[in-house]
Amino acid sequence: MQTKTYSLEVGGKKMVAEFSDLAEQANGSVILRYGNTAVLATAVISSKTRDDIDYFPLTVDYEERFYAAGAILGSRFMRREGRPSDAAILSGRIVDRTIRPLFPQHIRNEVQVVITVLALGEEKPAMIAVNAASLALAVSDIPWQGPVASIHIVESNFDLLCCGKDGTINMIEVGAQEASEEDIAAGFAKSVEEHNKILAWQKQIIQEIGKPKRDAAAPVLPQALLDLFEGEFKAKITPTVFCGVAGKDEIHHLTDEWMACVKEVGQSDPSKSDLLALKSGTIKRFIEDKVDEEIHRGAVEDNVRADNRRFDEVRPLFAKAGGVSPILHGSGVFYRGGTHVFTALTLGGPGDSQIIDSMEEHNIKKRFMHHYNFPPYSAGETGRMGGINRRATGHGALAEKALAAVIPSAEQFPYTIRLVSECFASNGSTSMGSACASTLALMDGGVPIKRPVAGIAMGLMSSSTRSRDGVEGTTYKILTDIQGPEDEFGGMDFKVAGTREGITAIQLDIKLDGIPMAVLKEALEGGKKARLHILDVIEKEIAEPRTEISPRAPEILTMKVKPDQIGLVIGGGGKTINGIKDVSKVDDITIEDDGSIFITGKGGTAQMAKQMIEQVVKEYKAGEVYDGEVTRLMDFGAFVRVGPGKDAEGLVHVSEIAPFRIEKIAGALSVGEKVRVMIKEIDEKGRINLSIKQVDPDFASRKGILPAQNNGGFERRERPGPHA
Repeated sequence: MQTKTYSLEVGGKKMVAEFSDLAEQANGSVILRYGNTAVLATAVISSKTRDDIDYFPLTVDYEERFYAAGAILGSRFMRREGRPSDAAILSGRIVDRTIRPLFPQHIRNEVQVVITVLALGEEKPAMIAVNAASLALAVSDIPWQGPVASIHIVESNFDLLCCGKDGTINMIEVGAQEASEEDIAAGFAKSVEEHNKILAWQKQIIQEIGKPKRDAAAPVLPQALLDLFEGEFKAKITPTVFCGVAGKDEIHHLTDEWMACVKEVGQSDPSKSDLLALKSGTIKRFIEDKVDEEIHRGAVEDNVRADNRRFDEVRPLFAKAGGVSPILHGSGVFYRGGTHVFTALTLGGPGDSQIIDSMEEHNIKKRFMHHYNFPPYSAGETGRMGGINRRATGHGALAEKALAAVIPSAEQFPYTIRLVSECFASNGSTSMGSACASTLALMDGGVPIKRPVAGIAMGLMSSSTRSRDGVEGTTYKILTDIQGPEDEFGGMDFKVAGTREGITAIQLDIKLDGIPMAVLKEALEGGKKARLHILDVIEKEIAEPRTEISPRAPEILTMKVKPDQIGLVIGGGGKTINGIKDVSKVDDITIEDDGSIFITGKGGTAQMAKQMIEQVVKEYKAGEVYDGEVTRLMDFGAFVRVGPGKDAEGLVHVSEIAPFRIEKIAGALSVGEKVRVMIKEIDEKGRINLSIKQVDPDFASRKGILPAQNNGGFERRERPGPHA
């Protein structure tokens, strides 16, 4: 085995890249270690060109391996890895979104990047995976405009994963606790500093062992195609793109017309028969590139948007809390232009929480969930229904991250919270629309969130310019609330969510090599202005969470017992706890290791179960009075049960039945008889001594019990053990 290693100090830990012949059939491969985490990244390009598609066929697979965590995971019946976890899907998307913009988009050879987590330490593998993918691609012969670097920064109020190259940023994931725009921007700046160190290291490696890149020149188009566009279609581009309609339908109609025209001309004009040799994907890509150029030119040069809005203008908004059906625990409807989202809230008990058992998280209870659905009709299309895909997982996770910062703690609100966002119409950033609709649903359902959350997608249009002295530069425009064509053809999709107090989540996707810091700072400020405007609309509909939850939601009561009393509540083989459930008809009882107990039920069942548990763990004190039941008779007295717990049985000595001496216990009490007793004392062994006469001196007289004939007193015997 031949190996070559390179190392770099990053964040106080060593990053080590090992290149070997371990995966020698791949075009490029590397094992990258950071701390105790190690990943293998491989990159392969197919030898065949796919002429049947009009997109660049890149696939990124992120493979979790249970052995990486040093554990045998899975279920009792399946001990091998199955479908990817949500964490694996999200990590794969991070790698994909980082490397995809750096490929020549006209390539039609399939490229597959596979990340395999070999060992999992304390370090997040997603950050390492990006750097590993960059190295595997950069040293290979696959055309790619890297390298790119990734860094993970954790501060007191935000968690940032940031990727970029050459002083710019091209992928961002942020989860935050209402962080300020200034704090986030400082995190971006720190990331770029660390990127530069990692990039310099990668470039040194590429210089030493990198392979020459394959030819990736764009195909030369026939002059007939260029002439046809200039003569027939160039004049149609501007009025089509800037028709004032907020959508892509007009552009799609133009595309269909163009493709039909190319085919017709190629068939009817022998001098242009070479048009028939062009693949449909090439023809479509040509017109889309022209639309892309015009959308950018119009924004930068003419200061116009496709739907004629101002650059900082948010489309018309509509917010509705509740009103769908009383069956739902809460609901919200949110419109932003042509994006329409409905969210339903469901509240459950602690036992309804999701158990996460993956490579990165083992036996973790997740009590807040947000799920996202995007049916094909939302985009005016037909398609397969059912199941989820990577996009749905990613969008749902982003909205969940945006809302997580305002969800109340389990101590404050012990419910399991599930939100489901249904995207009924899509025209730009349904993920941020989901965050808004979910805020409405939470407040409608009476969930005491810290503050409402809103989100917005910011866009970018830019073009290269050259000054009179020959210096090249870039002119750009920031767009608020991107829609349709701006999302498809724009250079940036910068989603920012938060409250009035600060940012809770950010996600950046781009189609460019990178975005300068100055542009991102400007987009943050524009996002804040739009966010506050949306919050005004949400709060006008519902200013704060409703004071009561839905009567259809379960009731949850909380209590706490001493940790050493948990066994009493559960009972041998679960007998006690199951008995309480059966009698009370409660839905669920969840017991935590610290003694916290959550009781979930409806119609007063939770209160009944709570009272029964209180009786089980009750600590008895001298002087307390109870109505008990006689369970056993002995020569020296009777045992009386005063509660459901195993320690709730006490002894009434024969001398404590009446204020006078009686002859026989059997004549005074009988098994099953209900008697009122008072705790006389609890001895040093924790045994309860009871008295009838101290709480009811006339008990014996009412039953007709006479004093014993022998006035000489009686001998008090020692109390036997519990099994006497």
